[in-house]
Amino acid sequence: MVNPTPLQTASRSSRADHARRFADLLRQQIHADSFAERGLPSESELAAEFGVSRNAVRDGLALLKQEGLIDRVPRVGTHVAQRKYDHGLDALLGLKETLKGHGEVRNDVRAALEISPPPAVARRLQLEPGEPAVYIERVRYLGDLPLSLDLTYLVPDIGAEILGHDLETNDVFALIEEVCGQPLGSADVAIESVNADAHSAANLQTPEGAALLLLERLTRLVDGRPVDLEYIRMRGDRITMRSSLVRRPDITNWELTS
Repeated sequence: MVNPTPLQTASRSSRADHARRFADLLRQQIHADSFAERGLPSESELAAEFGVSRNAVRDGLALLKQEGLIDRVPRVGTHVAQRKYDHGLDALLGLKETLKGHGEVRNDVRAALEISPPPAVARRLQLEPGEPAVYIERVRYLGDLPLSLDLTYLVPDIGAEILGHDLETNDVFALIEEVCGQPLGSADVAIESVNADAHSAANLQTPEGAALLLLERLTRLVDGRPVDLEYIRMRGDRITMRSSLVRRPDITNWELTS
């Protein structure tokens, strides 16, 4: 076996870098519905538009095909298989509110009951020792597509009333505001990538080990009381997290050093 020369290795690395950068830019255009009503341009047209080689285009399209974002059919062309749905991070909304206009969100309720919460949950919800919590587990669908597996812990007074409402068609956020008579105010959110365990994979109809987005969210009423702690596993191949951020004036007073 002949080892590649440094120049050959650098050349392959450059092609891979170009393919990745091309894929990132094309992915953004796909999410923006630039090709909603037609197939993607030819490889030669994409190479000219993005200023990369046809080999880099071919490799980049292969990356997007592996993600399930596009389909490539010989002698037919390349088209978008299924675009992702945007999930905003700059507003406190439930999934039904977030995906309004994309179709009907429904919930398959797997559990809804009062439990003795784990200590970590009790601390986050500021529960007294021995105080129960309400636990709700749902698989959330957009049409027939499972998008997320939601594990929700609620404070007992609000949770007990929510158990008497329709959990299959309503967002928990809307129910909280209805039963307590005041709006939600704020939430602490953390997002990380996790691999799908067997339970999550089965519920979300995705391969075990597939990439999921895990959103941990502690939500408070407008008066500051924590009422809802959620662990939401979302299909990474169907959800894109988006937000608009503003740079604060108090952190921009940096001094440049030479």
